[in-house]
Amino acid sequence: MEQLEKINFRCKPTFREGGSRSPRENFVRHHWVHRRRQEGKCKQCGKGFQQKFSFHSKEIVAISCSWCKLAFHNKVTCFMLHHIEEPCSLGAHAAVIVPPTWIIKVKKPQNSLKTSTRRKKRTSFKRKASKRGNEDNKGRPFVIKPISSPLMKPLLVFVNPKSGGNQGTKVLQMFMWYLNPRQVFDLSQEGPRDALELYRKVPNLRILACGGDGTVGWILSILDELQLSPPPPVAVLPLGTGNDLARTLNWGGGYTDEPVSKILCHVEDGTIVQLDRWNLQVERNPDLPQDELEDGARKLPLSVFNNYFSLGFDAHVTLEFHESREANPEKFNSRFRNKMFYAGAAFTDFLQRSSRDLSKHVKVVCDGTDLTPKIQELKFQCIVFLNIPRYCAGTMPWGNPGDHRDFEPQRHDDGYIEVIGFTMASLAALQVGGHGERLHQCREVTLLTYKSIPMQVDGEPCRLAPSLIRISLRNQANMVQKSKRRTSMPLLNDPHSIPDRLRIRVNRINLQEYEGLHYDKEKLREASIPLGIIVVRGDCDLETCRMYIDRLQEDLQSVTSTTQRVHYQDQESSFPRVLSVQRLSPRWCFLDATSADRFYRIDRSQEHLHFVTEISQDEIFILDPELVMSQQAGTPPGMPDLVVEQASGISDRWNPAVRKRMLSDSGLGKISPHYEVPDKQKDASQTRMLQSPVSSEDQALLQAVIAGDLLKFIECCKKGANLLIQGPDHCSLLHHAAKTGQGEIVKYILEHGPSELLDMTDSETGETALHKAACQRHRAVCQLLVDAGASLRKTDSKGKTPRDRAQQAGDPDLASYLDSRQNYQMVSHEDLETAV
Repeated sequence: MEQLEKINFRCKPTFREGGSRSPRENFVRHHWVHRRRQEGKCKQCGKGFQQKFSFHSKEIVAISCSWCKLAFHNKVTCFMLHHIEEPCSLGAHAAVIVPPTWIIKVKKPQNSLKTSTRRKKRTSFKRKASKRGNEDNKGRPFVIKPISSPLMKPLLVFVNPKSGGNQGTKVLQMFMWYLNPRQVFDLSQEGPRDALELYRKVPNLRILACGGDGTVGWILSILDELQLSPPPPVAVLPLGTGNDLARTLNWGGGYTDEPVSKILCHVEDGTIVQLDRWNLQVERNPDLPQDELEDGARKLPLSVFNNYFSLGFDAHVTLEFHESREANPEKFNSRFRNKMFYAGAAFTDFLQRSSRDLSKHVKVVCDGTDLTPKIQELKFQCIVFLNIPRYCAGTMPWGNPGDHRDFEPQRHDDGYIEVIGFTMASLAALQVGGHGERLHQCREVTLLTYKSIPMQVDGEPCRLAPSLIRISLRNQANMVQKSKRRTSMPLLNDPHSIPDRLRIRVNRINLQEYEGLHYDKEKLREASIPLGIIVVRGDCDLETCRMYIDRLQEDLQSVTSTTQRVHYQDQESSFPRVLSVQRLSPRWCFLDATSADRFYRIDRSQEHLHFVTEISQDEIFILDPELVMSQQAGTPPGMPDLVVEQASGISDRWNPAVRKRMLSDSGLGKISPHYEVPDKQKDASQTRMLQSPVSSEDQALLQAVIAGDLLKFIECCKKGANLLIQGPDHCSLLHHAAKTGQGEIVKYILEHGPSELLDMTDSETGETALHKAACQRHRAVCQLLVDAGASLRKTDSKGKTPRDRAQQAGDPDLASYLDSRQNYQMVSHEDLETAV
C-alpha cells in the first residue's frame, strides 16, 4: 500500500461520496492498471502480450481496465491519452454489475458544538419528521440509489466458504474481480439479511447462492422474512456435498473449475422457475401421556423445507455424519471424504439394523388417506417426503418420468409433495438407477411418531421426540434454472453459419498433465493423445457426443485386439504422437478449450446444456483421470486415425468388432444377430413364453425388473428364474427394463438371455424393446440394444420404426443416431452375404 500511495495509485472505486454538490454522473470511467503479466490480445493492434517470467522484472507490458478488462500494450501507439477519460462500458457483464454510481456513502453527521448550537431547533424538527428514515439507515454506511433500466439484472453474490470442500474462498476472490466487490458477500462474516435489506429497492435483482442446499434455504428464509416484492430469483453455484437442488435446476452436482465469466452469463440468461416450499409444524403427540414421552429434540432444526423431509435410516446416517463433523471439523474439508464417511456410516447402520422397526412407530395420513397399513405391510425403514426430483446426491427416488403408472410425473412447482417408502434393499438400489415405493402425491400430510426417531430437513438432522408433524404448502420461491446458450464461439454469432456436420478430432489428456499444464494451452495441446475422429451434427450437444466417443473407443479396442488397420486416415494434418489404446475410464469428462487463458472441466450432469460448438470447432479435448502414462509408450506406432460418423455410418462397415460378431461361430446355418428371426420362429417363441408356467422365482424376477432392483434381479436369475416370462401387460422382461431405462438390467439380459428377446414384440402395440427405449428417449439403452443387434427396420402396429418413435418423442439426436445405424445395418447384411 505504501508503494501504491507513492505513485498516487488508487483502488478501483466501488462507491461515490455522498453530500457532493456536483451533479451525479451516470457513467463509470475506466480504472486503468499497469500490469506485468496479461492474457489475451491488445485491443488496438490485436497482438498478444509478451510475458516476463522473471521475478525481478519490473517492466510494464500492458495497461488494462479493472472494470471492462480491456487491455492495451504499454506503448504510445496502442494506449493513447484520450483513453484515460473515456467512459467505461463495464465489459461483457455490465448487465449484472452494480455500478459504483449507485452506491452512495452516507455522510457522517456534524458533531461540532457551534453547528449544534446554531441549528438546535431545526435539528430537533428534522428528527421528528424523519424518524423512520433514520431508523431505516441506522448504522448503514451506504445507501443504494439505482437507475432503472430494463436491460439491467443486478446480481448479489453470497458465498459460503465452508460448504463442501472449502472452495468458497477461491470463488469469493474471483467474483470480486469480475464484479463490484460491494455486491459480493462472505456468509462466514455476516448473514445475508443486511445485504438484502440494502439492495431491496433495486429492480430486476437476482441472487447467486454459492454453497450447498442449506445455504440456498437460508437465503430463501431471509427473503420470506423481509417480504420483498417481487422476491428476487435465486441461482445456485453448487459447493456443497449433495447439491440436489442445484442438480434439479441444471447447475450440476458440484463446482469444478468452470470460468466465473461463464457462470455469470448463465445466471443472466437463466430461466425463472417456481419452487414449492413447505411448512413443518411440530406439536407434542396427543396420543401419549406426558410421562411416556422419550428424550429427544422438541422441534426440528428447520421449520421450512425446499428439497425433502425424511425419517428413518437415511436420517440416522446423516445425524452420525453431522455429529462427527461438529466434533472434528478439520477432518471434513473434502467433498470426496464427506461422501466416503456417508458410505461407511450407512454400512455400519445397516449391520446394526437400527431402523428396522420404523413402520411400527409411525402413522402417516396424506390428504385424508391413511397409509399406515401399507407402510407396515411393506416394512419400510425410511420414509421420504420429496419436493424435487433429486435426492441423496443425484438419485431419482420417484423413478423415471415415463414410468409413473398411477401417478403424475414429479415436478417442483405443482403444489404437490411425493411420499416414498424405502426398504434397505431399495435404498441400496438407488445408486444403480432404482427407486422407492411410490405411496402418494398430496397437498397435506399428518405424521404421528410414537418413539424418538432420527429425522432430517434438507440435510439438517436431529432425533425428534414423539410428535405430531403437519406438512403444508407455504409458498413458491423464484429460482433461476440454467438453460442452453450459445455464446462461446465466434461462429455462433450468426445462426446461419452453423454447419450441418462437424468433423472433430478427439484428444485425450491425463490428470497429471492437466494439473501441471492447464494454464499453458499450447503445451497441454502437445501433450494430448489423439483418440480418433468423430463426425457429428452442428447442433449436437455434449451428451450425444459422449455416445459417439464411447463408440469410437470400442472400435479402437477392436482394431488393436485384432491387429487390423482401418483405412480412414485424416490426410490434412499429421500428429507426432500415436493413438491411445488404454480404454477410457467411466470418469472421463469434456474440457472447454475456448477460454483465452486455460482449459476448464465440464460437469457431466451439465453436458446436455452445452453444444459441441461451445467448446470446439475442430478439436475436442477430454480429461481421463485414470489414464496411465506408462501405457502410452506401448502403443503400436503408426496406428492410423479411426473415424466414427454420426449420420452416415460409412466407417462402421469396416468395424472389426461388428464383423467379428456377425461372422464368428455363425457357419452357414446359424442366424446372425443382425438377421431378423422368421415370423414362424418368433410366433413359436412367444407361444413358449405364454405357455411357460410362472413360478415364485419368475414372479420375483418380474417384480425386480419393474422396481429396477438389479441386485434382486441377478439373485433371481442365479436361482433359475426364466428370462422368457411376460408380465400382465404382455411385455417381456427386456421390454420393461428398456422402457424404464434400467441400463444395467438391459445389459444383463442381453448377456445372459436368448437372442429372440431382441426383436420380440408385445401383443398389444407390436413394439420391440428398442421401440420402448426410443419412446422414452433412453439413449444409453438404445445404444446397448442396437449394438446387440436389435432390428432398426422393424415396425410396430402403427407402422413406426424405432427411429420414428424417437422423432415423435422430440429427440432428433437419438433419431439421427438410429437412422445412421439403420443405414449401417443394410450395408452389413450385403457385406455378410458377400462374405458367406
